[in-house]
Amino acid sequence: MKRIASWLLAAVLGLSVIATASADGSSYLEMVRMQMAKAGLPPGYLATSALPAGLTLLPPPPAAGSAAEQRDIEANAAALALAGSDAARKAMAAADANTQFPAVTQTFTCALGLEITEAATPTLYRLIRRTFADFALATMTVKQHYQRPRPFMVNGQPSCVPADEERLRKDGSYPSGHSAYGFGWSMVLAGVAPDHSDALLRRGIEYGASREVCNVHWQSDVEQGRIIAAAVFARLQGEPEFRRDVEAARAEVEAARRGTPTAAVTAAFASCGK
Repeated sequence: MKRIASWLLAAVLGLSVIATASADGSSYLEMVRMQMAKAGLPPGYLATSALPAGLTLLPPPPAAGSAAEQRDIEANAAALALAGSDAARKAMAAADANTQFPAVTQTFTCALGLEITEAATPTLYRLIRRTFADFALATMTVKQHYQRPRPFMVNGQPSCVPADEERLRKDGSYPSGHSAYGFGWSMVLAGVAPDHSDALLRRGIEYGASREVCNVHWQSDVEQGRIIAAAVFARLQGEPEFRRDVEAARAEVEAARRGTPTAAVTAAFASCGK
């Protein structure tokens, strides 16, 4: 499977010369959606016209010299210090940068208390793959509009994804796409498994924070990515197909929990809590 974020970024750069025909960039997003389909990525549940209008919803990124920018600079310094002092957190941040399926779904294994796999939980696996398009696409018009430089471009420090830096330089930092779909997935999963909602939402928050530890996003990028995720999640509640799939995934998870754990599942949980 392709790394979804890397593919999406390539699509964005390839379409960057296309002018948006409306305030919400619906024509631009429709072009990207078509490219996603050609690449074999599943469509989201929302039509591009139903996505939140990010440029209306979100404020501009912090202005140069503002208190908000200083807050981002201080948070970035703290994130770099954490990466330098906590090897486990840095490793987690690097792992969270991997957007390849099925690695993405393994991110939530410990929080959910269950492995999400195409074989064992096909409905839930499909739900995660489909909602990626909804959460990611909702950030793109804003990212292209502001083209905010990423932290590693400003502070001169390395990121945890050196192989991606050339592409990331051409992709706006605000808001964080990782934060949007990471937190978005955690809300979807919390709806599927409400008894694990606290752990799932915490993991979704950490997933976005990993981008700060990686030195590829500012704190405000990550925070506004979560706002986009919440707006998309609210829109998804009005989609009958999404609600049906959530109900089916909930039944699937309950059935999977009643099953006997395999050796592979036992191994997957070996590092949980460490």
